Amino acid sequence: MKHAKIIGFISSKGGVGKTTTVANIGLILAKNYNKKVLLVDANFSGPNLALHFGFTKPHHTLYDVLEGKTKIQKAVYEHISGLHLLPASLMSRKVDTTKLKKYLVGLRNFYDVILIDSSPSANKEMNATIESSDEVFVITTPDYVSLASTLYSIKSAKQKRTYVSGIIINKVKDKKYELTMDKIQEATKIPVVSILNDDELLMEAITRNIPAASLYKHSNAIIEYKKLAAALIGERYKDNRVSIQLKTMFSKKLTQDEVNRAIVMVSHY
Repeated sequence: MKHAKIIGFISSKGGVGKTTTVANIGLILAKNYNKKVLLVDANFSGPNLALHFGFTKPHHTLYDVLEGKTKIQKAVYEHISGLHLLPASLMSRKVDTTKLKKYLVGLRNFYDVILIDSSPSANKEMNATIESSDEVFVITTPDYVSLASTLYSIKSAKQKRTYVSGIIINKVKDKKYELTMDKIQEATKIPVVSILNDDELLMEAITRNIPAASLYKHSNAIIEYKKLAAALIGERYKDNRVSIQLKTMFSKKLTQDEVNRAIVMVSHY
């Protein structure tokens, strides 16, 4: 019998790539690993997860479920990839977000993995994701403003006693003024499990309403998503790119994020 682990992706700052991360990891788990996946848009104030998959006018949404207007099964939609999506309403309205956990727990037996895209605000909406999740990943960009938000997100998760499995550093430009992985880990005391360079292909995919993992399967960003997706189900992604194979021939040393990801992999094995 399936018993999905519920994993939240949080940030108390917008624009760090949280929704893009959830969309692509979910798609990879469904297509590359044949997992039964549910993506939940818990960004009640500004939902857009469904737009990444071309769903613009869902008839039933998570709002209807939380308001008791419809059963949750009617608000879940299947994408061509096989993954399932529980969208929020684009016309946001006030709902009781504390009910989210109750409904998601009831779906555990139908899925292998449930991923939640949270609100990018330090409010009840983000707390709803934290409280509904078995574990969370915090997404940040390598700057001090985002780091401050990251520290708040981690504090919020710890207050709710939800385990913080790692930090994902996104939109890295490899500039001297950016915070390094070591500085972020030192400040947060949380391992960095993935580092993604700034990639315009991700933005291009969003404008086409298709997750980048469907279009640019071998881009650096998508490879990083594949590595983390594999770790979430206790597997290791084998990077077969020639450049990587040559690199490993001359150096067997793992980078810090690879070590941290291996720990995630073991914990999900």
